[in-house]
Amino acid sequence: MAVTLPSHVTDDEFAAEIEQHPGLAVVDFWAIWCGPCHMVAPVLEQLAQEYEGKVKVAKVDVDANPRTQMRFNIRSIPTLLFFKDGKVVDTVVGAVPKAYLVTKLNKHLG
Repeated sequence: MAVTLPSHVTDDEFAAEIEQHPGLAVVDFWAIWCGPCHMVAPVLEQLAQEYEGKVKVAKVDVDANPRTQMRFNIRSIPTLLFFKDGKVVDTVVGAVPKAYLVTKLNKHLG
């Protein structure tokens, strides 16, 4: 059975799935009604496959998970938070080109 990438993480799962994850994780804060979020989604799916085993890619629906959104002070979506060993190391706000995200990933993997 194929694993669905990126994974969807809830308020209750966030600490275990992201903050206790060793290595690099990227979390997409999004909502179903957000147009730019739909532009970023296929790019993140590609990156999740291309970086499988190196980077964990996850999504948090801000409408369904307000605690995590508030905790990280997410005011605009899409917002991507980059976590390294459970700590936020970078942020990208808005729909950006895939090449920009690849540069960010490689910077934090290197």
